[in-house]
Amino acid sequence: MTEQGDEQHEFDLGWAAEAEHKEPSARARMLAARWRENPPDPVPFRPDPGPAAPRGSSWRSAALVLGCVAAVILLLGYIQTRSPY
Repeated sequence: MTEQGDEQHEFDLGWAAEAEHKEPSARARMLAARWRENPPDPVPFRPDPGPAAPRGSSWRSAALVLGCVAAVILLLGYIQTRSPY
């Protein structure tokens, strides 16, 4: 085919967007058929949150982080003093 023929057969998105009737997707058709026979239960917009999981104390996690930082600083200082340069 010539280039002119390819341009004529190229899909035009503007033409498709302006279509009067738009067919639903396969998933939408499947869900509509399923819900006709067995409609879904109503779901609240924001369901009640479940019980909160117990959390560790924040001072323990802060102490752990600060301890790790101090250990890295001490290790780097030790390595620096041991190097001949």
